[in-house]
Amino acid sequence: MTKLQKIALFSLLGLVSLLVYVEATKPEPINWFQSYSRVDKIPFGTYVLHDLLDEKLDKNFIETNRPPFEVLADTELQGTYFFVNNYVNITGDELDKLLGWAEKGNTVFIASHSFSPKLLDTLSLHVDTQYSRTSLGTQPMFELVNKNLKTDTPFLIERDLSIGSFNELDTLTQTVLGHTEVYNDTLKLKDPTPNFIKAPFGEGQIFIHLQPEIFTNYFLLEKENLEYTEGVLSYISPEDNFYWDNHYKSGKPIETSPLYILLNNKYLKWAYYFMLIGALFFILFEGKRKQRKIPIVNPPANKTFEYTRTIAGMYYDQKDYKAIAEKQIALFMEYIRTRLRIPTEQLNSRFFAQVAARSGNTTEETKALFTFMEQVQHTPTIQPETLLKLNKEITTYKQKTDGKS
Repeated sequence: MTKLQKIALFSLLGLVSLLVYVEATKPEPINWFQSYSRVDKIPFGTYVLHDLLDEKLDKNFIETNRPPFEVLADTELQGTYFFVNNYVNITGDELDKLLGWAEKGNTVFIASHSFSPKLLDTLSLHVDTQYSRTSLGTQPMFELVNKNLKTDTPFLIERDLSIGSFNELDTLTQTVLGHTEVYNDTLKLKDPTPNFIKAPFGEGQIFIHLQPEIFTNYFLLEKENLEYTEGVLSYISPEDNFYWDNHYKSGKPIETSPLYILLNNKYLKWAYYFMLIGALFFILFEGKRKQRKIPIVNPPANKTFEYTRTIAGMYYDQKDYKAIAEKQIALFMEYIRTRLRIPTEQLNSRFFAQVAARSGNTTEETKALFTFMEQVQHTPTIQPETLLKLNKEITTYKQKTDGKS
């Protein structure tokens, strides 16, 4: 690699390292997603409100993760059901159940930009969206009607947001609690329209607010905005149970784990547990029964026979038949000592009788063999025929001992 190539390579590595550092240290952009989730600390999450209500209401603060249709199956529930989201789409039988619950003397509070048409028809409401005639963006201003809750100047959210208002109301029964207007460079409501109402329903009541952002972290932590949110919630009795809905949320956590469905069903969950227990027992017991393969180790080969044949061959090639005969006689005597367990120091009649008894041969055959071996030992030289005869006599004698004759 040339010097120029090295410079180019290190320059490229330095540039890549610099880009990685810049990306790693770059501040994370603000997430303006309207989640309304209690766990989100982003601007449009409801972490702050959830924390404040939980602390203030204490035991009366109750969270519900299930749909209202399931929650309200408990007919003994009483209090306020609170919904906050950019779109609360309660329809069908679930809406009928919620309205029936309110009709029994309970409170339903919904803060949202839009609703199901059936809810609006039931309450004879119509929602319009306001637009600015002088600017592209729409920043909402709002204030409460009650003189005890009204401030000198309206509250403002300095973000381009959707602004909803009611243009049709049943003024005989429904009460306007708050107004809104698009900000036009002057912090004053000149042509206010309703955005917060109370509608009686049977023995209960329904509150609807068209600006759910007033319950988010961004609004509550900005200036003195908490005063407005407190004023809105002051219409709810702190003595009643407060049911916080976690189901109708744009930022509701979604379970992506494949085990969620499995563990969410009682029968599938126990089947899964039994499968794990069965697998554990299988490992414990089968692991003891089946071990890894044991390699075959061959025992050391007995080379005595080959060695003996080699040595005998050497003697035979040199025609030293006498030496071979003496080796055969010595091996036979060793055979008697180790196999028949008889000492060979004294070769007398008692010795012959013991050898004959233990070898299966007669005494005469034993004496004849030993007499022949003695003759061979005392002969200076022997012929091949004598050696072959000695081998044959000893082999025949031993075969009776081994039961082969």
